[in-house]
Amino acid sequence: MICDISNRAKLPTIYGEFLVQAFKQNDKEHLVIYTKNMPKTPNVRIHSECLTGDAISSIKCDCQAQLNFALDYINTHGGAVIYLRQEGRGIGLFNKIQAYALQDTGLDTVQANHQLGFDDDMRDYKIVDFILDYYKIKQINLLTNNPRKISAIKIKIIKTIPIHTNPTTKNKDYLNIKKTKLGHSL
Repeated sequence: MICDISNRAKLPTIYGEFLVQAFKQNDKEHLVIYTKNMPKTPNVRIHSECLTGDAISSIKCDCQAQLNFALDYINTHGGAVIYLRQEGRGIGLFNKIQAYALQDTGLDTVQANHQLGFDDDMRDYKIVDFILDYYKIKQINLLTNNPRKISAIKIKIIKTIPIHTNPTTKNKDYLNIKKTKLGHSL
């Protein structure tokens, strides 16, 4: 896999001081946010971009809550957030908004993706193996509720750390679909 890799830079956040580095893979630019003192078995969150949740604070999903949990946890325990530019489970922002419109008519998130001609989840995690290899990471603790992430990456996972968020009236049905149709441990 051919990637361009940026220089490292300091990134002060409300969660603490991190280092940050970008990885360019074709037309996607991914970000790694990590602690200076990386443990032998780092805690890693693979987080796919959610512009509506992460940046605009939508409560239609739990993405921002998961990202916030991960940054706080990793700052305390050491590790990295691998922020993948795979909006809308890999269907892109435009199609994600199209799916939102279908959800407004009563379809759930999986049904909306199918209506648009997409699979349940179109994300690809091959870049994760490349990134972990770049940092010479041989094993991780994975912060996730998603069984597909566990099976998609090749590195040894010592343990999974679930990310529990507080459901709201706006995202409880969405979370239930993630649990029942996508197999997430919630």
